[in-house]
Parts: sequence; C-alpha cells; structure tokens
Amino acid sequence: MMSIGELRSLLARYGVRPSKAKGQSYLIDRRVAEREAEYLGIAPGDRVLEVGPGFGTLTRALLDRTDMVTAIELEEGAVRYLRETFPRLEVIQGDFLAIDVPRFDLFISNVPYSISSPLLFRLLEMDFRRAVLMVQREFAERMVASAGDDAYSRLSVNVYYRAECRLLENVPRSRFWPEPEVDSAIVMLTPRPAPFRVRDERRYLELVDTLFQQRRKKIGTVLRQRGMLPDDRSNVPYLDERVERLAPAQIAELSDALTGH
Repeated sequence: MMSIGELRSLLARYGVRPSKAKGQSYLIDRRVAEREAEYLGIAPGDRVLEVGPGFGTLTRALLDRTDMVTAIELEEGAVRYLRETFPRLEVIQGDFLAIDVPRFDLFISNVPYSISSPLLFRLLEMDFRRAVLMVQREFAERMVASAGDDAYSRLSVNVYYRAECRLLENVPRSRFWPEPEVDSAIVMLTPRPAPFRVRDERRYLELVDTLFQQRRKKIGTVLRQRGMLPDDRSNVPYLDERVERLAPAQIAELSDALTGH
C-alpha cells in the first residue's frame, strides 16, 4: 500500500489537488494495480496505453512488465512527476477525449468517474486488442447487464454490440484516496465483430439512443412521438414491448424493419 501520507506529500510537492467534482481519487493499493496489469496480459511487442496514470501506482506495475508504455495525463503536476520518476515512460500531456491518440494494442485506465461514459464510447471506436478499466461499480454493472436487468441501458447495448465485456472483480472504496463515495470494479473489454447483422449501423445506434431515453414507454409510442412509425406497421416487430426487455439482436430486428421503410 502507498500510505496516505506519501500520497499527500506528492500532491503537495507537485501542486495537485484532487477534484471531488471530477471524481478524482488515486489508487493506493499496489496489489490491485498488480492484478490489473496481470489481467491486461501483456505479450512481447505489445504497445500499452494508460490513460490518467496520476502518480503512477498502476504505471509502475506496467513498467515491471514492458518498456512499451505510453501514458496520457492531463494534470501538469502529475506529468512532471511521471517524467521525473519513470524515464522509460512516454508521457503525453493532454485530454484523451480531445487529442490524437497514438496507436496501441492494449488499453488500461483507472477512469475518473466523471468521464467514464465519454471515455468508453471513444475507446469503442478505436482499434485495440484488449482493455482493462477500473470504473464505478454501478457503471460496470451497466456495461455487462442483459435485457430485463435493472441496470440494462444504452451503455449495455453499445458495449455488447462492439465487444465482449467481463466483470473481473469489485474493488472497495477504501483502496483509494480521497476515498470516493462508491465502490469500483475492474472490467475487461475484448473487441469482436457484432454477433448479429444490422442493415444500417448508424441508424441502429441512433434507435438505441432514442428508445432508451424513454425506456419505460412502449416502443410503438416512442416511435410515433418521434415521427418514426411507418404507415404500414405489419412488418415492424416489438411495438408493444419496452426496449428494456429487448436483447440487442431484437433491437437490430426492429431497426432493420424500420430501415426498410
């Protein structure tokens, strides 16, 4: 464990103040970091990208396994610390959501809660082999949820469409400082082709967004309100269902039926 005193000292020395509003907390349990690095499964030649390394608890575990690590960090003080402490590490100062990202094979991040969703959606658009993410536990449960689960959401469908997602372990809030208000979880993403075909991917993903905005309403009602319901409804399935009950492949059936009109 990194002591809270050690972390406080580093924060003061490098002029960093964790933002509660941004959900910034630092992992202080090196054993958790070691497990994350093991889950990533680094092989010779793999290019590893870490986002938001902070003061390097996870970075150290990665560099014990490979020299091919690039870190993207926004906080200026943390960037100075990383460059001084890890001379083998390539450090890019910037916002992962806004900059051009170098090519990578493996992705890893202890994600600040405030950017979990935009970070994940940007990552899913990229070309990579495997990702290990530490996120808020509730967010992780939404990532892996199935139709009919309380946690099933637009996020669940988007993740399932693009990748296999596994929840690896829960991490108590006591493993971070400042201690957050919720527990975290580690998940693994492995990109794969969608397990079903869809005529128009863009329209499919837009339909997912539209239906989950009013998940409690019947699909026919939502489509009618949005002007998306065709005059001939004979071949349009699931109009009396709610989207929270439909598996991703069933939403694809609906999308294909609507695309045909």
